[in-house]
Amino acid sequence: MDRLGDIRDAALELFTRKGFEATTMSDIGAAVGMRAPSLYKHVASKQDLLAQIMVATMENLLAAHRTAVANVSDPVERLRRATEAHVRYHARHRLEAFVGTREIRGLTEPHRSRVLDLRAEYEACFRAVVQAGVDAGVFRVDSVRLASYAILDLGMGVAVWYRADGEHPEDAVVWQYSEFALRLVGAHRP
Repeated sequence: MDRLGDIRDAALELFTRKGFEATTMSDIGAAVGMRAPSLYKHVASKQDLLAQIMVATMENLLAAHRTAVANVSDPVERLRRATEAHVRYHARHRLEAFVGTREIRGLTEPHRSRVLDLRAEYEACFRAVVQAGVDAGVFRVDSVRLASYAILDLGMGVAVWYRADGEHPEDAVVWQYSEFALRLVGAHRP
């Protein structure tokens, strides 16, 4: 049994449902069948749990992005694959996405700076893909930064409404959102 994993999962669900501030260590302990003081054998604090969740989310997004664009030089295909990885992650990890977006205010230093640095690195990855497309003459945008923000928002929005048992299968959503991203940057072949 992965006790720390169970504790993180319970914290993630509670942070999503109740919010970080309203969740107590007693709530987390009750969710995993432990008394709150026993949790401290596994985690340093509620703050540490939030930081672990948020850092892992950003590190997983960065890893998925790097894998998606590895060995792909065509800017159109790079953006398609990066967007697909981004959307797929948000469809499959809705709670992490929700907590990662909403609970940044709950982080204290040095955790807050670490997560903000990872977020900036992730946005810069998308900005670099869009900039490469502009430089190659296959994307047309007035602001590379705003285009990257808009593409990131597309994926983050999926976490709000997507359900695996819903009307749209994951693959269809991923494909359609990658098409939206390509339209957003005015992708075309020279």
